[in-house]
Amino acid sequence: MSENFVPLSLNDNFRFKCSESLPCFNECCRDLNQFLTPYDILRLKNNLGIPSSLFLECYTTQHTGPESGLPIITFKPAYTSELKCPFVSSSGCTVYKDRPSSCRTYPLARVLTRSRETGQNIEQYLLVKEPHCQGFKQGQINTVREWIKEQGIEIYNNMNDLLMEIISLKNRFMPSQLSIKSKRFFYMACYDLDTFRSHIFDKGILDDLALDSKTLDIIKKDDVELLKLSLKSIKIKMFGIK
Repeated sequence: MSENFVPLSLNDNFRFKCSESLPCFNECCRDLNQFLTPYDILRLKNNLGIPSSLFLECYTTQHTGPESGLPIITFKPAYTSELKCPFVSSSGCTVYKDRPSSCRTYPLARVLTRSRETGQNIEQYLLVKEPHCQGFKQGQINTVREWIKEQGIEIYNNMNDLLMEIISLKNRFMPSQLSIKSKRFFYMACYDLDTFRSHIFDKGILDDLALDSKTLDIIKKDDVELLKLSLKSIKIKMFGIK
C-alpha cells in the first residue's frame, strides 16, 4: 500500500484540523473528480432548497461505473482552470453542514468490501496523507471512532451501505450491461428522489409493491425514508430480492 495511505482501526488515533490559517486551505477542493452517493445528493439538494432534478442538472455529471455498470454521479467542477468544487469559496465550504461523505470523512477514507463467504460488509479506514496537506500539524488527537461521531459520518455510512448492497447484487446477478429502462429506473430511484416521489404518487411506479397508507404518508415528507424505500425497490424490481 502507498505510504500516503495508512490503515487505521477504529481505536487508532491521529491529529488533524483544517482551518483558514493553513496555506493549503481549500486545496483539497480543487482538481475535482468527486463521486456523490444518493444520500450526499439528498442532503445537498435540501441544503440548497432545490428539487433533485435541478441539482443534478446544475451541479453534476452522469457516468457509467466501469466495474458495476451502474449510473454514477460526480460533481461538475466550476468552470475554471482549477476545476474547483462549485460550493467552495475563499472562506471555505458554503454547504459545510451538508457536505458529502468523502469531504466529511477526510483525512480518512472508508473502504468497504463484502465477504463472499458471509455476505457481511468489511470496513477499513485509511489515513490519507497528501503531501500538500498541513492539517496534520495542528488540532486535537482523535480516534477514528471519535472522528466518525464528531463529523456526523455514521448516518452517511449507514445510507451508503444500502447502495453497496445493490452494487454487490448487480455484480452477482446481473454482470452484463443494464437495459436502458433499468438504467433510467436506477438513476431516478437513487439520485432524482423528488421525481421518483412524483412517479410513485402520480404515475404508480411502485403500485405493484402494494405500499400501505402509512408508508405512503411517511414518504410524502421524509426524504430519508423515501431513499430507503427507493433503494429497496431497486432490489425488488431489478434483482427480485425482497
